[in-house]
Amino acid sequence: MDSTLRQLSAYAAVARVGSFTAAAAQLRVSQSSLSRAVADLERQVGARLLERDTRNVELTAAGVEALRIAEQIVNAHQSGMKELERFLLGESGTVAVATLPSVAAVLLPEVILDFRRQRPQVAVQIMDGLEQSVLSRVLTGDADFAITTGEPSGQLEHHPLVRDRFVAVLPQHHALSDRPEVTWDDLAHEPFLAVGRDSSVRRLTDAAFAQAEARSVPAAEAGNVATVGGLVAAGLGVTAMPALVLPLLGTGPFIHRPLVEPALHRRLDIALRARRPLPPAADRFLETLREFRARRHELPSGVSWA
Repeated sequence: MDSTLRQLSAYAAVARVGSFTAAAAQLRVSQSSLSRAVADLERQVGARLLERDTRNVELTAAGVEALRIAEQIVNAHQSGMKELERFLLGESGTVAVATLPSVAAVLLPEVILDFRRQRPQVAVQIMDGLEQSVLSRVLTGDADFAITTGEPSGQLEHHPLVRDRFVAVLPQHHALSDRPEVTWDDLAHEPFLAVGRDSSVRRLTDAAFAQAEARSVPAAEAGNVATVGGLVAAGLGVTAMPALVLPLLGTGPFIHRPLVEPALHRRLDIALRARRPLPPAADRFLETLREFRARRHELPSGVSWA
């Protein structure tokens, strides 16, 4: 059997109202077209589904069962098409965002809250990690887009989003805390607490020390910025962090001062696979994010829209 949706819809309409004339008016088709569709269905199933006379249409036993099945199929099709419509409008599905922990914890929560108010049926999946793993998730298609550091490539296109300034993070009552600004050379003469080499923060701090011609050998390293914050708070040394990372350091007794010579900023971009359209829900999420930027939504101190 190869019954079509048109045939099943026609039969279900006639069977429900018990009249070819009324069903044709309901479906806005000609009565002859409706009769052919029902006759074709009966021929395909090999059984009479309706008993007809000049006035009445009655269902046979096979017709009762056919109506049950036809309604299941037609309703499932209508439901599926509505789901597809919602998906194409960006009102259903999942948005997968790969990003750095600081962006996930500080920048995105209010964006997600606003987005979910508008589209409660869309789930948001945050894949936080370090720079290379974040970019890799976009390249493999696990994530729709990324918000991260890094340079554009042939496979990814970057769109600037925000920038944040590096600051010196010092223990409370540290000798450098009396200064309005701290230089990278100043930090090089203190026990420096670094994040791991696979972090974009480490790449940028190493580059800043090199630019300042200051040699800094880390007194200790840790993979997690919260661990580094705990070490600073304990008075074991100093560190340098982008402003967006500061909330992740914890609430320990430390202070921060702008870093100069050089003044270093980290740029965070929206990274997309080149020449690949975004799923509708992901596109709507980026619209919400861009609306935040267009309204110049308030950001933490030291962080600005790019």
